Amino acid sequence: MMRKILHVDMDAFFASVEQRDHPEWRGKPVIVGGKPNHRGVVSTCSYEARAFGVRSAMPTAKAMKLCPQAILTPGRYDLYKEVSAQVHEVFRTYTDLIEPLSIDEAYLDVTDNKKAMTSATMIAHAIQKDVYVKVGLTCSVGVSFNKFLAKMASGYHKPSGVTVITPENAKEFIRTIPIEDFYGVGKVSAEKLKQAGILTGEDLFPLSKEELEKKFGNLGPRLYLQVRGESNDQLTLHRERKSIGTERTLIKDTTDHGILTGYLEEFAEELEGMLKKRSLACRTVTLKLRDSEFNTMTKSVTMRDYLNKQDEIYSIALQLFEEMMEERPIRLIGLTVSHLENTNRLYKQLKLF
Repeated sequence: MMRKILHVDMDAFFASVEQRDHPEWRGKPVIVGGKPNHRGVVSTCSYEARAFGVRSAMPTAKAMKLCPQAILTPGRYDLYKEVSAQVHEVFRTYTDLIEPLSIDEAYLDVTDNKKAMTSATMIAHAIQKDVYVKVGLTCSVGVSFNKFLAKMASGYHKPSGVTVITPENAKEFIRTIPIEDFYGVGKVSAEKLKQAGILTGEDLFPLSKEELEKKFGNLGPRLYLQVRGESNDQLTLHRERKSIGTERTLIKDTTDHGILTGYLEEFAEELEGMLKKRSLACRTVTLKLRDSEFNTMTKSVTMRDYLNKQDEIYSIALQLFEEMMEERPIRLIGLTVSHLENTNRLYKQLKLF
């Protein structure tokens, strides 16, 4: 069965969050980055700043010379993580088959989706609308039958674009792709390919698998499949978990201990369910609090024995809360468990002793 893969890429993510939160900055060049006199670099810039040649990873001093009228603002990375989590909540209303690539992009397999929609293109437009309505940001979406083509497509019409690559138009599209944009081609490989006269997919296509493997090693067979639209790249969904956590951004900042400990009780119940579902137990519990000024505080305790019951997790969380809580309004509260171990393995160890 042919898969339906989306690559969702947020548009100028950090800068767009800043423009969303500062309406007076909309339509103006915005640079998120470090101070020019502290050897800062650009994290992200708005499309208005890109028109002046400003790019990510550029020294801020150079960026401000190119665009002196730009609004320079430091990054609020904890906020961007929160917003990213909100975007992923939207994704999860369509599918659980999600592979995050970074804070602002992810692959989604919508072949069998929660909305029972048959058109991946319609899903792409629906996700765009939901992200805009619920989070206040725009994204671009690539739609295709594998990850490589979906990722290529998402960058084709930015911002707010939806680009579809079907089996019918795939080969024509691939031939126009610059060689450095092929999956797995880094700077060194790109230079080697260019020296061999391979600048685009058009140049790559006539070469046999054997020729490519001989000249470029393991990269060769992968390129051979990619340029033919045949790369069967699966989403990477299952990574061994090092921690399990849950958190909430509150609708209204609060100092109310009753409300906050109520969340901790809820989290402990959630975490018990998540641990037992995966046959896991934990030794470390970490409480996270973020105040209204975006200061984030965390505190952990590591127990001698493993645990996975709600009352045990809640009891430790409550102890951490009492140690940490000051009378300043809290906007986010979270609870994480780590030092995970499989309960079957622990049972075998107990029997051994």
